[in-house]
Amino acid sequence: MNITFNNRDPVYLQVVRHFKEEMATGKLAAGQEIPSRRELAGLLQINPNTVQRAYKEMEEQHLITTAGNSPSRITTDKQVLNSIRQELIQEAVEVFIQSIKKIELPTDDLLRFVKEKYEAERTREVKE
Repeated sequence: MNITFNNRDPVYLQVVRHFKEEMATGKLAAGQEIPSRRELAGLLQINPNTVQRAYKEMEEQHLITTAGNSPSRITTDKQVLNSIRQELIQEAVEVFIQSIKKIELPTDDLLRFVKEKYEAERTREVKE
């Protein structure tokens, strides 16, 4: 597991975001066991209390479940998993719109540019 931390956001929220991205892309499957708090702290070289806070946040958001002494697992709730994907898409679109609106490009041109770039990027990924 590899996360590049930034200096703007709290580390525990960056860990939560990483898990959301992994869930949204299917790299973490519904019901999949995740590392223990201590194990993840070692992997990421961060304080175990930070990981504990991230796991608590993910439990509160119903992203993971932990029962007793059993390992934590990714939720199997399809509605939660779908909402993660929608949340990440919405955040990306909002950031994009904020950065592009200054150019005042007509919507049709903007959509064409986005479609072309997106398709070119997907084609490039398939070739790799």
